[in-house]
Amino acid sequence: MILVSSSSSLSDPLMMAFSNSSWKLLQPSFFLVGIPGLEEIQHWIAIPLCILYLLALMGNITILFIIWIDSSLHQPMFLFLAMLAGIDLVLASSTAPKTLAVVLVQDHEIGYTVCLIQMFFIHAFSSMESGILVAMALDRYVAICHPLHHSTILHPGLIGRIGIAVLVRGLILLIPFPILLQRLIFCKSTVIGHAYCEHMAVVKLACSETTVNRAYGLVVALLVVGFDVLAISISYAFILQAVLKVPGGEARLKAFSTCGSHICVILIFYVPGMFSFLTHRFGRNVPHHAHVLLATLYLLVPPALNPIVYGVKTRQIRQRVLRVFYIK
Repeated sequence: MILVSSSSSLSDPLMMAFSNSSWKLLQPSFFLVGIPGLEEIQHWIAIPLCILYLLALMGNITILFIIWIDSSLHQPMFLFLAMLAGIDLVLASSTAPKTLAVVLVQDHEIGYTVCLIQMFFIHAFSSMESGILVAMALDRYVAICHPLHHSTILHPGLIGRIGIAVLVRGLILLIPFPILLQRLIFCKSTVIGHAYCEHMAVVKLACSETTVNRAYGLVVALLVVGFDVLAISISYAFILQAVLKVPGGEARLKAFSTCGSHICVILIFYVPGMFSFLTHRFGRNVPHHAHVLLATLYLLVPPALNPIVYGVKTRQIRQRVLRVFYIK
């Protein structure tokens, strides 16, 4: 069944041409519906999406600026935070502008190549964000379990290599996504029931065999999330073991508080992401508009909230931001 907005400016004959033509060679544009079933109120949904995007831009640019100008913040935790802010900027900007164009001005069309590029950036940088969260868990483990050797173990050279490894992993694992999609034949529907080019939403449109695409997508998701969640869990298991050995409740609380912002960011990133992933493949009873809304928020909420979480809970960031605005 093809989902089309009732307010679409496309004429019926043109819509039929989009839906029924075979384009193995021509590769015309896709049609992004937006939020299926909520077309009449999409312009209201755009308001919170726009606010989240502006928060993501301002917050992450502020984090990058503060860490760049203050040499005292050139420490492992803040360098990883700068990497996270850069990734969040790309992740939010890969999705929000086109999504807002769809729901605000009914700009539903997206070119085939642009769609593949958007898909690659969304999934590759989501993988990179997950990798940086693992690196930040490693930083917290070293800071609590080996505090005297923190700067020696996590020296700038190692931090740079970790950043490159996270980048390379995201690129290598996700480059096959657009390559595998180019071998598919789209001969029935070019209408994507989504607000952006999500991998499985595009794969479901193909009328050729998609087993390889589906299997590879599942393997990548399980490999990235499975490995990263396991690594984070192991890090925090060692952290918990070390903290429980610390005498005095106040000292334990102080040790735990250094992990508070990181734990919040982990929950913000993984919980909606896992729910979105599972409902896309197994949640047949979940309303489609609920899934699309959640998948869209998943790419905007973490970039918007991460700077706020670290700004509020990290004393050095908070003081530096207040100092900058006070001087101005």
